[in-house]
Amino acid sequence: MKRNELVKNIFRKNSFLCVGLDTDVSLIPKQFLSAPDPAFEFNKTIVDATRNDCVAYKLNIAFYESRGIAGWKS
Repeated sequence: MKRNELVKNIFRKNSFLCVGLDTDVSLIPKQFLSAPDPAFEFNKTIVDATRNDCVAYKLNIAFYESRGIAGWKS
């Protein structure tokens, strides 16, 4: 996202909310564990719940890199 896109989102949503998607697989709620990609499904739920107020999402890449290829696919 470019700076001007972020500024537009801030004014459009009247929000500065940035949500960190620091997904620790060992802490994902049980209802997501049967999904083919529990981390993706959990994050999707967070994004869906916050999309109206959130202006940006930040992945903590280390959480994904630690899972190898599966983490990058998530």
